[in-house]
Amino acid sequence: MQLRKRVMILAAVLLLLFSGGMGIASKIVSDRKQEAVEAVHLAEEEKRRSKEQAEAEVEKTARAERETVYGFGLESGGSVFEAVRNRPPMVELTEENTADFVTIDSCRINTQINKITVSASAEGLPASDDRFYYLFALKPYEKGISEGSLPMKGIYKAEQVIFHIPRYFAGTESGVLYKFVVAVKKGDEYVPVSAPHYITNQGEVSKYKAGGGSKGSKKGLLIDPNKLRTSELDDLGVKQAAYNIPVSRILGHSTDGIHDTIHYKYNGKSYTFNGQVMSEYDLVFSILTAKGIEITAIILNDVSYSYPQLLHPLARGGIGSAPYYAFNATDDEGCEYLAAVGSFLAERYSGRTGKGLVANWIIGNEINARKEWNYMEYVSLESYVEEYARAYRMFYNAIKSVNGSSRVYISLDQQWDRNISGNKNYDTKDILDEFNRQIKREGNIDWGLALHPYNVPLTTPYTWNSSKYVKHSLDTSMVTMANIEVVTNYLEQEEFLTEDGEVRSVSLSELGYTSSAGETVQAAAIVYAYKKAAANEHIDAILFSRQTDAPEEIAQGLALGINHTDGSHKYVYQVYKYMDTDQSDQYTGFAKNMIGISDWSQIVSE
Repeated sequence: MQLRKRVMILAAVLLLLFSGGMGIASKIVSDRKQEAVEAVHLAEEEKRRSKEQAEAEVEKTARAERETVYGFGLESGGSVFEAVRNRPPMVELTEENTADFVTIDSCRINTQINKITVSASAEGLPASDDRFYYLFALKPYEKGISEGSLPMKGIYKAEQVIFHIPRYFAGTESGVLYKFVVAVKKGDEYVPVSAPHYITNQGEVSKYKAGGGSKGSKKGLLIDPNKLRTSELDDLGVKQAAYNIPVSRILGHSTDGIHDTIHYKYNGKSYTFNGQVMSEYDLVFSILTAKGIEITAIILNDVSYSYPQLLHPLARGGIGSAPYYAFNATDDEGCEYLAAVGSFLAERYSGRTGKGLVANWIIGNEINARKEWNYMEYVSLESYVEEYARAYRMFYNAIKSVNGSSRVYISLDQQWDRNISGNKNYDTKDILDEFNRQIKREGNIDWGLALHPYNVPLTTPYTWNSSKYVKHSLDTSMVTMANIEVVTNYLEQEEFLTEDGEVRSVSLSELGYTSSAGETVQAAAIVYAYKKAAANEHIDAILFSRQTDAPEEIAQGLALGINHTDGSHKYVYQVYKYMDTDQSDQYTGFAKNMIGISDWSQIVSE
């Protein structure tokens, strides 16, 4: 019995073991299959990783080679692998899309890291020989990348990229004299894929930040230097003054044997300035500053035979045909001289040297009047503005690099929208449009407008009389004080605003009214103009021409001074003195009857 029971138990155990063995065997097979699958996956993953590591090694080697050969580094904004996986689609470059494929959104000095930061963006990526964007620094006059030029920096292409380059990449404050462009390599050449862009925040790192001496009245005058040491400017309550600086006067060696020649170092080069002439400006500007008068200096390009590099090549054939000529920013020497002059003047008249403070700078005179005041051979509007804008930016960058609070203006006259067939000058509106377009394209800066809204014709003081040339609409032929709001309203458009969304500064830097038709009429015209300017929030100054009559202008019927040539006062003297004071009504009321109004609101609301 016991043996039988034992046999039965043994059989049961054997049966249990047999059936369990079948399950275990099945599980072993299944596990081995799973291991095989996982092994395949692991092999594939290892292969993928090996490929990515190989690619990374290639990139690393290429980067090292480029750093050795070109002297620049290739940057990555994040993981190379991640960038490859999420790469936007490639876009073929064409003749139509190449020049503006990439937009440089900003080009600024980064004060936190003391480097120049260039931020750029694009929709999609341009197809090229490799995976990189390259940054080049161009001279202001260069139209493209010169053969043999090497990039400053390379970065993996993405729809948003940021380049960081040394602020002193040429050993000096060289950002003043360069513009930057993004390129790709195609067919073993570097092809620009963006518009050039200048640094736009020079003023943030300037040595000085000195503003104007007057925060009150807009009332100004083209001063008579012979009356500078008298009390007349104080008596008149002048708060704005304009003064010309022809460059031929200030350049070169002193010759009087008393004043030393001034040697000024700029960007590694030495420039000479006439110490005798500069002492005259020192006297004028220091006295005006001491009187609390805000100074506007006009930099003018008259002929200096010792410095032909200042004259634009297309102006050199017209010497003698005009008093002032187009500045030269077409080559290294021209650009460097303009920047050196701007830097020297801004530093000397920064308010910190005891020689006075110049708050405002005007570059050239009535540049739309090509034949008369900014001579160069006639070219297309776009080309003409391009030549001026380049020179303007040299001055702007140099001045703002020294005194960040300076304001720098373009000068235009009253010929707004004449549209005269065959006219070899340019309309103010057209210059303004094209200048704004070009400046914004290459880096928006805080340029201002210095306008000369003289009467039509110049010999009449009757600003308020109707004229077919003066309308209160955008298509007006001429702009005077009767319709000055046409200009300031135009500048309120979004495309003209500064980067901070502000309307640009407007200075009425030169206008005047003759007393040839009677001294009271002249006085009424000056009151009319001042009332209009004072009520316009966008006008920062109105500077009347002039303190004393000029004989050469009187011969043309333009007795514009508030004094006669002998220094005696005209009727307008007292009117000018009180027109911005609490005694204004007493001295300006007479003008209402002459103008045909009962209240000044009738003209300021036009």
